[in-house]
Amino acid sequence: MELEDIYRRDLNLLIALRVLLEEGSVSKAAVRLSLSQSAMSRVLGRLRRLTGDPLFTRHGQQLIPTQRALELNTSLTAPLDSLRTILSPEEFDPTNCDQLFKIATTDYAMQTILPFALPRIYEEAPNVSLEFAPLQHDQLLRQLASEGCDMAICRSTGAVDPLESDKLGLVSVFCLLAKHHPLADETLTLDDYLSYPHAVIAISDGVKTLIDDALRGYPKPKLALRAYHLEAALAMVDSIPLIITVPADLAYLVAEKYDLVIKPLPFDFKPFDYSLIWHPRTEHSAAQVWLRNLIKEECGRLIASRTKDMGLV
Repeated sequence: MELEDIYRRDLNLLIALRVLLEEGSVSKAAVRLSLSQSAMSRVLGRLRRLTGDPLFTRHGQQLIPTQRALELNTSLTAPLDSLRTILSPEEFDPTNCDQLFKIATTDYAMQTILPFALPRIYEEAPNVSLEFAPLQHDQLLRQLASEGCDMAICRSTGAVDPLESDKLGLVSVFCLLAKHHPLADETLTLDDYLSYPHAVIAISDGVKTLIDDALRGYPKPKLALRAYHLEAALAMVDSIPLIITVPADLAYLVAEKYDLVIKPLPFDFKPFDYSLIWHPRTEHSAAQVWLRNLIKEECGRLIASRTKDMGLV
């Protein structure tokens, strides 16, 4: 029998058959299914036509199932149990989860935010797998709708409708200088910023455009390097007096490790929101809700503490 043939049958009748078998009485089955006794009798008539079998004979007030009814009852056990599972509220236990989660993210988030959530993710759900995909702002909807990404972490560069989103916190931009840089012990001025060569690191999410907008009307800074990883700029600091422009969180993480000096931008720059974004198709998945809540809690707390430490608010 084809699916469309099954669709045309009233499968609720099979539920009624199970209830009739359990109760052995039309009147008792009617009470359970909130039907009148006459309506329940009509259901039994339809069942008999559906199966081509009388299904029950009477013995006083008791219904005695036929052999066909007993066979149907046995066959119904597995599919009805499956339907109960499918239609029951999903109970999610992360310790039993072995799902693959695919997250679209920027290099910045991968370097400075997500690593701090990973220990808790694997502590709560040791069998999950995570895959990180490069985020494509102009293809974000497609990545989340049809390319298998469960969520994205980024600064949204436009309207996210019909996607869902939740803010993780504020992110800003700082400058890093080598300790032997001529300006290491000086206040960084706008003239200095425009005069010295620059390296721009992991500035995605349209942040470079925000910096360019903030400097509109001024000469463009001398861009010596634009890269996704700090190591490329570090290889140059001994030979070139670079001003390295990085997300504030990255500056916070690497300054002491690489013996660098942090300087604020010498012009007005408004911190921007970093967000967790997902498609409505995953909105009510218990596993997705668990992971989103964990990332929001861990990454949000991390960003908030750094925001406070760096004096951004």
